[in-house]
Amino acid sequence: MANELPEIANPTRTRAIMETYGLTFKKSLGQNFLTDINILKNIVAAAEVSEEDNVIEIGPGIGALTEQLAKRANKVMALEIDDRLLPVLADTLSPYENVEVIHQDILKADLEALIAEHFEPGHKLKLVANLPYYITTPILMHLLDSGIEFETIVVMMQKEVAERLAANPGTKAYGSLSVAVQYEMDSEIAFIVPKTVFVPQPNVDSAIIVLNKKKVKPKEPQDEKHFKKLVKGSFMHRRKSLWNNLQSLYGKDSETKEKMLQALEVADIKQSIRAEKLTVADFINLSDALEKMGIN
Repeated sequence: MANELPEIANPTRTRAIMETYGLTFKKSLGQNFLTDINILKNIVAAAEVSEEDNVIEIGPGIGALTEQLAKRANKVMALEIDDRLLPVLADTLSPYENVEVIHQDILKADLEALIAEHFEPGHKLKLVANLPYYITTPILMHLLDSGIEFETIVVMMQKEVAERLAANPGTKAYGSLSVAVQYEMDSEIAFIVPKTVFVPQPNVDSAIIVLNKKKVKPKEPQDEKHFKKLVKGSFMHRRKSLWNNLQSLYGKDSETKEKMLQALEVADIKQSIRAEKLTVADFINLSDALEKMGIN
C-alpha cells in the first residue's frame, strides 16, 4: 500500500494533499514544507536511523519527513501542534503502523511521560525534525534541559543559527548558545539546504545540524544553574570585555570585584578577555571558582 502513491514529499503529491484538505500555510507556526525527497533521505541518513531506534519528530506537517523516518525506524512519535493537520497525517501516514501522531506542543508536553507511554524500552532514542525558525532556540534548549538522554538530535534550522551551534571559540558566530549546546553535545553541520526546496519558499537557506551525545563530557560544574547563568551573562554585551559583563551580572561593589578577580586568577582567565575566547571548560572552571568565592 505504501508504494501505490508517490512519496509525500513529491511536489505533485504535496500539492494534491494541500488541495484535498484546503490547506494554507500558517505563518504563525513557521510552516514550510520540504519537497525534495533526496534531502529528506539525507536527513534520515545523517541521523543514522535504523530499526533499533525510536524517533521523536517535532512538527511533522503533512508527514514528508515522518514517512522517510517510518521506513527506517522501529517507531516514530510525531508531535504536531496544528490540529488542522491531524486528519491529514492520519491519511498520509496510514500505511505506516509504526507511526503515532500526538497533538501536543513540544514546549508544554511532558516528554518523559510520552516516551514511557509510547515507546518500548531497549531502543536508542533519537530526535529528528525540521524546526520552525521562530522557535528553534527555545525548543533546542527545552530538549537539552529536559534531562532526556537523546543518542542523537538531528534538526533542520536557519543556517545562521546552525553556524552558531557548531561555532568554535574565537569566531564571530560563537556565543552563549554555542556553549550551552556544546556542554551537552558534539555538534556538526551535516549539509546546507537551499531555500528553493520549500513550499512556501523562506527568505534564507537552512542547515542540517547533527548533535551527538558526548562520549566524554567535560567535568560538570558544581552548580549547573549558576554555570548557565554565567554563560548567558558573559555574552550579554558582546563588545564588552568579560570583566565588564561580570560586573553587570554580579555587581560593582569593591568586595564583589575583589572576589571576581580572585576567581579569574584561580580559573587562569585574563581580566581583559572577551567571552567568545573562552571554551566550555573555561566557563566551568570560572563558574566553580566564583562559587568558591560565594558568588552565584
